Amino acid sequence: MARRLSKRKRPRLEDKPQKERNPIAHRVFDDKTIDVLLHLLNNGVISSLDYPVSSGKESIVFRATTPEGFAAVKIFKYETSAFRRFAEYLEGDPRFTMKPTLRARVQVWAKKEFLNLKTCHGVGVRVPEPFAVRENVVVMEFIGENGVAAPRLEAITLEDPQAVAEDLVFQASKVYREARIVHADLSSFNVLFAEKPVIIDWAQGVSVRHPRAEEFLERDARNVAAFFSRQKVDVDSNAVLSAIRDGQGL
Repeated sequence: MARRLSKRKRPRLEDKPQKERNPIAHRVFDDKTIDVLLHLLNNGVISSLDYPVSSGKESIVFRATTPEGFAAVKIFKYETSAFRRFAEYLEGDPRFTMKPTLRARVQVWAKKEFLNLKTCHGVGVRVPEPFAVRENVVVMEFIGENGVAAPRLEAITLEDPQAVAEDLVFQASKVYREARIVHADLSSFNVLFAEKPVIIDWAQGVSVRHPRAEEFLERDARNVAAFFSRQKVDVDSNAVLSAIRDGQGL
């Protein structure tokens, strides 16, 4: 059961997280997650949790209202089998250690997303700016316009796919060369398009010192090349890989 809040700190009914108001949250999230959301509300990080904008096996992303506008609240699920793949992205990454329980691993996964976002944003990579992380919840910049989430790259028709390909590869090169990270799941499904590409979903991202970092980088290059080849851009995975590594562009 969620903690009882003092009348002074208790959010208004319309500002409460969605345990009572949204059946999705009631079915998926346990009381600990609700406590985290209440903490974010009480501390003014968010003013309300509005509605889900994206849902996957590992997480649900909600739009939230903040005093400044909107934010994205990514909540990693505790009760999921998707995190069986934790090991290949955590073991070997010198920044993190594997934890003995699933709950602890989910929390490390959230911290990993936050740190990767913070590092990439710090060197100027186009990613959502991270605002806060607590247990299994990450609060970050909302990518969209007028409260409407930007579409995934996979879901739109590009007017100038060559320019978008060059831009995305340049961003991936900054990730590799300056942030010293490999996304490890870069594809058109993990890129939002808000006039320019914005790379999302960073929890699996690894340090370049990870023993499989180059393998993951090569896979990212194949995914990017395959997508833009379908958009009639004359590019292959070797060209993408070279451009990411040397920073010279496509």
